[in-house]
Amino acid sequence: MPLVVAGTVIMLSACNGAPVATTTSTPAPAPPPSSTASSADVARDKATAAYEGMWGDFAAAGKTSDWQSPRLRQHATGIALDKLSQSLYGDNYKGLVTKGEPVLRPSVSTVEPEGDPRKIVVTDCGDSSNALKYRADNGQLADDKPGGRHLINAVVEKQADGSWKVSDFGVHEVGSC
Repeated sequence: MPLVVAGTVIMLSACNGAPVATTTSTPAPAPPPSSTASSADVARDKATAAYEGMWGDFAAAGKTSDWQSPRLRQHATGIALDKLSQSLYGDNYKGLVTKGEPVLRPSVSTVEPEGDPRKIVVTDCGDSSNALKYRADNGQLADDKPGGRHLINAVVEKQADGSWKVSDFGVHEVGSC
């Protein structure tokens, strides 16, 4: 911005017949970006992204009930990964696939420890109304329940490599939120 203003002043001076100085100036270095986000805020964002990523990976794998999908490991580990894989394995065994994705509304309920977060609990009221089970062989709806809103609590932990992954979660019955 200062260079544009300076250039305008020089041009106006030249139009008025005043002598124009021909000095070369270098632009002032840009100020460093302000870092107003605390480490807890950054961790909250990363944990929420991992939570949403896990369900996105699960929905993608659910299209074919691929219980061995490498995508599942991108955002889940431990018990969470086992639960996802077992659910998809069961669907595969039964000849079911999932169409659609859940609607998520996650929020962070706890951050531990606050100063240097390693573990975050994400709470959600996920809506599975648009993520239903279908028979893989004929495409017929297999769900006898229409889906709905489920209370979900997920533990998201910082990994040794600095990434955040869901390590466990619990999905409550339809209508629990």
